[in-house]
Order: sequence, then structure tokens, then C-alpha cells
Amino acid sequence: MTTKNAAARMKNFALNRQAGHFYTFLDKFEAGIELKGTEVKSIREGKVNLKDSYALVKAGQIWLINCHVSTYSSGSYLNHDPLRDRRLLLHRQEIDKLMSRTQEKGLTLVPIRLYMKANRIKCEIALAKGKKVYDHRETERRRTITRETEQAIRDHRQRSG
Repeated sequence: MTTKNAAARMKNFALNRQAGHFYTFLDKFEAGIELKGTEVKSIREGKVNLKDSYALVKAGQIWLINCHVSTYSSGSYLNHDPLRDRRLLLHRQEIDKLMSRTQEKGLTLVPIRLYMKANRIKCEIALAKGKKVYDHRETERRRTITRETEQAIRDHRQRSG
């Protein structure tokens, strides 16, 4: 399988853009999600929102909390609760690692994106640390410097070439 085919098969259903602004990612994990049938259909239609969601370790399992999956339009009485807690599926070793790391002060689990991989819906979660106000400014300063540097390089290449 070429990388082009692999990229084409991974389709993002939802992105948590705010997470990168408010948190610094320390480590990322790929997790499966335990879903009901109408949830899968609704997610495939793109009716999912990760904006205010987070992951939590409860009783040796990891749960995705406050993730809004809209009800499926053709679901009738079989529809699910849009804000129900969903279990994330990880290896025991990864769960134990996350359990010990989230007990440290200031570390949390944040879902970054929902995507499809090999016909399965996956959730990418990150072990994250909250940014302070000065961290936001530093990130913005770095972006500005990088943008200006790239622009100067482009201008130089256009003049010389």
C-alpha cells in the first residue's frame, strides 16, 4: 500500500481545532471507540462535534465524555443519546500508562480527531498539558516568525529565479 492510498483511506470526520490552541500535546494515542449502529451512521455523515469533549480514566477504562454525536435522521426508536459516554478501546499497557500520567498535576486527555482507518472509526487522543497565557503569546510569536521567514525565502527565490 502506498502512502497516497493510505492517506486517501483515512477520512477525518471531526477535528478538535481548539485543542491545539489551549493545550501542548505530549503524546498521542490511537483508540477504537465502542459505538452503537446509529452512532456509526451519524458519524459517517459528519454529524459529530469534539469541541468540548475530553477523555477520562474510570475503573481501569478510558471514556470519551461530552462528545456530541447527533441523532441519526432515519434511526426511529433505535436512536442513541447524543451526549452519552463512549468507551475508548486501547491496550491494557496504554491504559495503565495513561492512568498514571493523568494523575500528575496539569495533565489531561484530549480527543484531537475522529477518523476512519480500514473501515473502522478511530479516535486520536493526546496526553496534554494546559497552556498559560504567555504560552499562547509565544506560540503566536513563533508562527509569525516562521511565516515571515518563509515569505522572505519565497520573495528571494522569485527575484533570483
